[in-house]
Amino acid sequence: MAAMKFPDLQVNYADGKKLKLPISSNGDMVDAERASIPKASLLCLSFRANSQAMIDSWAGPFVDAYSNSKDAQLYEVSFIDSWFLCLNPIKQLLLWTTKKPNYGGQDALQKQMVYSFGDHYYFRKELKILNLLTGYIFLLDKFGRIRWQGSGLATQEELSSLLSCTSLLLEEN
Repeated sequence: MAAMKFPDLQVNYADGKKLKLPISSNGDMVDAERASIPKASLLCLSFRANSQAMIDSWAGPFVDAYSNSKDAQLYEVSFIDSWFLCLNPIKQLLLWTTKKPNYGGQDALQKQMVYSFGDHYYFRKELKILNLLTGYIFLLDKFGRIRWQGSGLATQEELSSLLSCTSLLLEEN
C-alpha cells in the first residue's frame, strides 16, 4: 500500500508570515533547494485548546530525541474555525497576541507554532479526523507522505514506534 500524501495546508506564523505545509520535495528541485527540505517532519494538529496536553505528550519526547537534527522539523498547528476569529482585524490581533519570545536554545530542531484559519471540513475529511477534541500527530517524509500517525495522549509504546520511524527517515538519502 502506498503512503498517502498529506494534504496542502496554508498556515500563518504569529508574525503574519504565511507558509504552505507540508514542506516537501517534488523530485525536480536543484540541490540547494533540496538541502532545505526536512527528511522528517512531525505535524501536531490541534483543533481545540484542551488537546494541547496531548500534543505536548508527543512533541516533548520528539524534541528531546532530535534536538540536534537539522533534518527534522516540528510544527504545532492550531486550527481556528470560528468565523469571528477569522475576520481579518480580529485574526491580526489574535496573531499579534500569540507572539511568543524567541526560543533561546541552540538546538537545530525548534518547535514552530503556526495557525490555520477558516473552515477545515474537507481537510479533516481527507485525513479522516472526526474528533476535534483530541490531538493528531502525523510524521511526514521528505516527499510529504504520511509515514506514521497517532492521536490522543502518547503511550510509551507509541512514542517508541514514532521515534524509531523518525530515525529510519533521517537515515534515508
